[in-house]
Amino acid sequence: MRHLVAHRKLGRTSSHRKALLKNLCTSFVLHERIITTLPKAKELRPFAEKAITLGRRARAAREEGRNEAALHAARRAAAFFFSGNTGVASKQHDSGAERTAGVAALQKLTGELAERFADRPGGYTRIFKLGPRKGDGAEMALIELVGSEDKEPVKDKAEKSGKKSGKK
Repeated sequence: MRHLVAHRKLGRTSSHRKALLKNLCTSFVLHERIITTLPKAKELRPFAEKAITLGRRARAAREEGRNEAALHAARRAAAFFFSGNTGVASKQHDSGAERTAGVAALQKLTGELAERFADRPGGYTRIFKLGPRKGDGAEMALIELVGSEDKEPVKDKAEKSGKKSGKK
């Protein structure tokens, strides 16, 4: 029986699965739509929607002047992204310091996306089935944020690499 068993394992260990979801969520927030396998897209949806809700909460608290609550919500949302913050703190005073993907995703989440979804009570994403992948027959899907229909999708790593062996 599968009572109280939530989420898919995706054929990975728990640490690998957590890293996969964080990387997918980071790319998803930065690019607003990605192409990946259907099970990964279905597992990413609630993960990303929780992050967007926390971003909305951080923005609302900041606008109300509750800075501690805004900081707390932003830090909780940061846990949903790839932690590429290494070296950013030391370069903080340097105006030319580049943001890593996780920092850029958090900024976009608490800024542009939180503003876009401020009045929406949930349902920030949609999934389109694309059919089987040519190489291995895996069911592919496009997951996108509502309102980002005219952007170009980013394919996941397995889709970009194409064939791995040169044999026919």
